Amino acid sequence: MAFQYPYPGATTLGIKGKDAIVLASEKRLTYGYFVMSKNVRKVFQITPKVGAACAGFVSDMQNLIRDVRFLVNLYTIEERRQPSVRVIAKVVSNLLFGNRYFPYLTETIVGGFDDTGPHVIVLDAMGSMIEDDFAVVGTGAEIAAGVLEGEYRQGMSSSEIYELATKALRASMARDSGSGNGIDVLLIGPNGVIRDETIAVS
Repeated sequence: MAFQYPYPGATTLGIKGKDAIVLASEKRLTYGYFVMSKNVRKVFQITPKVGAACAGFVSDMQNLIRDVRFLVNLYTIEERRQPSVRVIAKVVSNLLFGNRYFPYLTETIVGGFDDTGPHVIVLDAMGSMIEDDFAVVGTGAEIAAGVLEGEYRQGMSSSEIYELATKALRASMARDSGSGNGIDVLLIGPNGVIRDETIAVS
């Protein structure tokens, strides 16, 4: 029987609302059936109005976000303006595709606000970009997606998408052994971050 390297568990999501987007993830890091950590952050702020959330190997997501921040800062200096959400997602996509032979083992959701409004874009490990109203990645995605499919509607307020994100993650954490130990939430509006907090979940 072939050896399979244990892939980390996670549930990470992004939701677009009328006047905000939310990125959220639980805090558990598992390898197979072993809990490595109960306090891992998988949600990152990239610019004042754009963030990213990941599921996968923590080292890969940390290195990916570090490189994205560097390139986005370089873009801001050279262009003398903040990049759009799609530009930042394309930076992530280029890094992922450029490393396709030795890929970052992470799925990424980029979300934020720019001049054209709110955006949520999901990327796989090869750099494919898909924009949607909401996205879920990780081992608990099927459970969380069921909650979002049933309750999401266009034009939801910032408070409504915040509550929906936490509800979907709580449902996933109750059923997926790779997800748990609290929720990190990044809520971004047209003027920047509205809420950046950790929710304790018993």
